[in-house]
Amino acid sequence: ADGRAVVYVAQCGTATTPAGYRTAARVVRLADVLALPVLTLVDTPGAANGAAAERAGAGAAIAAAFTAIAEARAPVTTLLIGEGGSGGALALAAPGGTWAARDSYFSVIAPELAAAILKRQPEQTAATADQLRLRPQDLLELGVVRGIV
Repeated sequence: ADGRAVVYVAQCGTATTPAGYRTAARVVRLADVLALPVLTLVDTPGAANGAAAERAGAGAAIAAAFTAIAEARAPVTTLLIGEGGSGGALALAAPGGTWAARDSYFSVIAPELAAAILKRQPEQTAATADQLRLRPQDLLELGVVRGIV
């Protein structure tokens, strides 16, 4: 509203690649040098996995994104706008500065995958989701997010 610049990093509904995490880390570090606030938009099932992602340095790239956000002196705010899956979503989530859209969720694992791992029937997916406490109201109650927008 007052013409101030804001830097943003967005995940776009797909698995985030190592290159995407490296780019996010560079953008956050540059914004910090320029003393510009950062907005991260989280919508991902998680980090890209598989042999190609591992060869491309997935673990180090995710760690670099975590570190850049944790070390930023400029304010970083996160808006969970859709799916927030696994460490891939956590890597771009601002500690103490994450907000959730009403139709978003944030979880270490998707309910369908959790149910499969636990050898539950597909009709038990909703109960598994309840146990994961991944809905915005759950996240607010648990202190994971600051509020629901």
